[in-house]
Amino acid sequence: MKLGWDLRIGLNRYLTSWRDLDDPSTGDITYAVELQGLPQKFLRRNASVIKRSGPWDGNQFSGVPMNPNAIINPKFVMTAQEVHYTYQLNNDSTITRAVLSPSGTLHRCVWNNNMQWTVIYELPNDSCDEYSKCGPNAVCTIGDARMCSCLTGYTPKSPQEWAMLVWSSGCVKKKPLNCPKGEGFEKLEGVKVPDMLGYWVNKSMSLDECRAKCLKNCTCTAYAQADIAGKGSGCLLWYGDLIDIRKLIQSSSNQNVFIRVMASDLGKISEVQAGSEDNLELPILDLEDITRATNSFSSLNKIGEGGFGPVYKGLTSDGVQIAVKRLSQNSRQGCDEFKNEVLLIARLQHRNLVKLLGCCIDGEERMLVYEYMPNGSLDSLIFGNRGGNSLVWRWRFDIIVGVARGLLYLHRDSRLRIIHRDLKASNVLLDSEMNPKISDFGMARAFRRDQLLEKTKRVAGTYGYMSPEYAIDGIFSIKSDVFSFGVLVLEIISGRRNREFHHHDHNFNLLGHAWKLWLQGKAIELIDRQMEDSFTISEVIRCIQIGLLCVQQSPDQRPTMSSVLLMLDSESASLPQPKQPGFYTERFNDQIEVETSEFTITIVEGR
Repeated sequence: MKLGWDLRIGLNRYLTSWRDLDDPSTGDITYAVELQGLPQKFLRRNASVIKRSGPWDGNQFSGVPMNPNAIINPKFVMTAQEVHYTYQLNNDSTITRAVLSPSGTLHRCVWNNNMQWTVIYELPNDSCDEYSKCGPNAVCTIGDARMCSCLTGYTPKSPQEWAMLVWSSGCVKKKPLNCPKGEGFEKLEGVKVPDMLGYWVNKSMSLDECRAKCLKNCTCTAYAQADIAGKGSGCLLWYGDLIDIRKLIQSSSNQNVFIRVMASDLGKISEVQAGSEDNLELPILDLEDITRATNSFSSLNKIGEGGFGPVYKGLTSDGVQIAVKRLSQNSRQGCDEFKNEVLLIARLQHRNLVKLLGCCIDGEERMLVYEYMPNGSLDSLIFGNRGGNSLVWRWRFDIIVGVARGLLYLHRDSRLRIIHRDLKASNVLLDSEMNPKISDFGMARAFRRDQLLEKTKRVAGTYGYMSPEYAIDGIFSIKSDVFSFGVLVLEIISGRRNREFHHHDHNFNLLGHAWKLWLQGKAIELIDRQMEDSFTISEVIRCIQIGLLCVQQSPDQRPTMSSVLLMLDSESASLPQPKQPGFYTERFNDQIEVETSEFTITIVEGR
């Protein structure tokens, strides 16, 4: 059996019902493949739609999975000559037929061993199969207490009718879209896509281009990929009301529909950005503008990647360089970090903190846009082989002081009392004048003014920088950041990573090595040889002592950042003698030939 078109001769093969059960003349019910937009199967009574399959998405009809069963293996053929539905029997001895009843139901029947026809499925199959059951701009869901629900940003057109479970009037927008600014898209998964009443199709565009085209047109209400086969291609846009969306009970389709909504309807973070809670006044940037600025997120523009996702360099239309952190869609950690950064860093302003310029919330897309730091991160400076003036002591000392000032602002002077929790060399960025900027507040926590410490069962940070009490017991405070700062100071002076440090005479990490040299009166041997003679020995030794004071085992013995700055700014200030640092134990991995790389961890403990 073939249901569909032979395009060469214009032949349309479709099913028609009898007039009634006793009259085999042509009836009012038809079941056919229609070609408007993308192919769909329609069950109609005259011109009125009873049920719609949804468009062909390259793998299946959107609302009718093409899954093989014990009886038949369905297929859909779409070429320049033929567009038709057909099937093959799994067993040639099986006798099956499709029956279109005068009542408007399609039955698939099989001849059984009892010499009778058995119905194995029928269409419509449930209440949500009824065309536009919930009216415009609503979703029908079998199993919900209320079968129909409005799309995000919409409200029932007739609340009185909906209260009586009469859904056909559907939903209308709560308020007009603020076109073309302040909008995004919400992804609907596992649904039959809307009917193609007002639509536009392009079979070659990418999904990003499709989204951008929809944003440009204020009447575009949704978009989707037209063909999801393989890597996917094409663009399908809807204009005006969205009709006949239903939640599928079982769906193997990857064709998502992106519904246009106000930014304030995209979740709590969007509401914060829209100013409904804390009036942060953080700009929401257009995805189209960011896509253009980063050359469509070109690999040539990629400058880094972390637990949050990739980071891209961009250039805006007015010539401003930006850095774009794009949340990986599979990153649960990244989603939490996005919320944290938006809620925290938008409130912070200091010359030694990286500046957040805005964010983008568009469908599944979450991006943070920062000022671009042309000299990259501190780790590439001190652990790389760039050489030159960037490695002289004066630069290093100024970076140490700048980071200390940034931390003091977080701990004491900002509107919130912030514990960074992930201070490390790669999270210190350098501007064009080598001024350090603390970045990446995804793991930061805000404290009350009277709060001294907090304990967590979810330890998140980077080995080598975490304080002992935090790594072991989950206890963190401002002294946890002080410990990380001390590690950073010793790394800046030595040009060596704490965790990757190896020495032929012992198996201590960098902290243990520095402590060992300090006890032996040989602290000068810790100094990076690439600095040559560009420093005053007493000043560097003083910084080594400050670094060791910051990494002491006991949090109570570590100085505050205000004390650290006083020590750095005053050569006459008396410094206490440091005590044993945290993690002062020898490792037994001298047989390992390959150094392990730095990584960020998350430990979840059982309750």
